[in-house]
Amino acid sequence: MKYTIQNKLELFADNAQIIKKEFTWQNTLTKRLVALLYAQEGKTVDCEAIRQCHVLIKQNTGGFSAFRGNMALCVAALLSLSPIPQALFSETLAVYDLLKEAKLHASDFLAIAAYQIAAQSGALAYQHAVARTRSFYDGMKARHFFYTGQDDYIFGAMLGLTDLDPLAGTERIEQLYSRLKGEFWDKNSVQALAQVLVLGGSDDDAADRVLTLRDTLRAQKIKLDRAYILPVLGILALLPVTLDTIVRDIGAAQETLRAQKGFGPLSVATQELLLYAASIVAGNYAERVKDGVLTATLSTSITNIIIAQQAAMIAAISASTTAAASSS
Repeated sequence: MKYTIQNKLELFADNAQIIKKEFTWQNTLTKRLVALLYAQEGKTVDCEAIRQCHVLIKQNTGGFSAFRGNMALCVAALLSLSPIPQALFSETLAVYDLLKEAKLHASDFLAIAAYQIAAQSGALAYQHAVARTRSFYDGMKARHFFYTGQDDYIFGAMLGLTDLDPLAGTERIEQLYSRLKGEFWDKNSVQALAQVLVLGGSDDDAADRVLTLRDTLRAQKIKLDRAYILPVLGILALLPVTLDTIVRDIGAAQETLRAQKGFGPLSVATQELLLYAASIVAGNYAERVKDGVLTATLSTSITNIIIAQQAAMIAAISASTTAAASSS
């Protein structure tokens, strides 16, 4: 069945209500992320399958494993969407060990990066993908020591799974960063945006299209240029869709979501709402791209970016909550 943007928005809202009731004690942002992952696949959330995968994670990891952290429910959901969850998780753990051997630090972000590599490459390519992930990360760290952190593991893996040369790729990221850094306040998000745009190759117009799209959205009071959601602007800019169409559909998607149960202003912040609306719109466009390789790349990248940005938001909220509790 072909899902329209409207269909997916409604499915996402329905999924959010289902999972809210079934996983009462889980992080609210994580639950909405799971609802979105299922909606992007055009599926109603399968809580029983997620539970089984959550048990699978617990049975195969220690009490302090990153796989049991803030993103545990997300990993369980990703596994539940696979026809071979047990085999995929075994491979994910193997890749995770390789990433740690490459001196990347244990974290929620590394767990997701391990899943990315296991899900998108064969066992014979794991070592190669891990080495490339480390190369991209090192390249970014060398240029932006203070902005590059564990949240970049997911982007590093995303780039490591492409055919981009790490040296040329990081140089291109730096060029895009330099072009865009004066246009946006949050420099960490600008680096993430540059990492997304490099997926479009050597297109010299990519940065200009981002800025034009930003200004067109702003004219309609849609601010898709804030921290955590800026990388999605990059995906939209890479898609062969007119700017007016993008602006129209995101505005309509935002209004539709806001009207759904559980998505009112007191429940979901505007920034988070825009991340969901823009992600669903971008996913719908990606499915229409006739280039099969590009479609796969963009669709996968959208999922990775959603997870990366939600993971960063969850980590920031957790850190602020811990700090508040400590000060009390």
